[in-house]
Amino acid sequence: MYSRLFLLYGGAVLLLLGIVGYLGIFNQESTPWFWLDAGENLAHTVLGVVALAAVLVPGLNTALRPYYRPIVILVGLIALFFAVYGFLQAGSPEPNTFGVSNLENPSDNILHLVVGLVALAAAFAPTSESRTGAA
Repeated sequence: MYSRLFLLYGGAVLLLLGIVGYLGIFNQESTPWFWLDAGENLAHTVLGVVALAAVLVPGLNTALRPYYRPIVILVGLIALFFAVYGFLQAGSPEPNTFGVSNLENPSDNILHLVVGLVALAAAFAPTSESRTGAA
């Protein structure tokens, strides 16, 4: 249940972040501590659409429902990877992420760390079924 909610709300936030990035609201001049480049905008938009589709598109949501938890675990691990990778890239010239994008340190890295931890908390949180022993 929490994995589904993470995909729903996390997907909405990612899509919104991607759209805001394309609008240039967070740019290097106005918010140098947190700005979104083309690589980040594309990643956020695609991931947001995929997460929302996994929950909201009829047929697709039925097929993916048994895999929500593993998907959210994977999202959590990827977010934690980029958090650690970003901290290790601190001070590297732009673009510092595989030559494609830039992770501002520490704001992007803290955001990825929080997303990773929330995803894993959602994936491993006990549900009412697990507390009652129901299948």
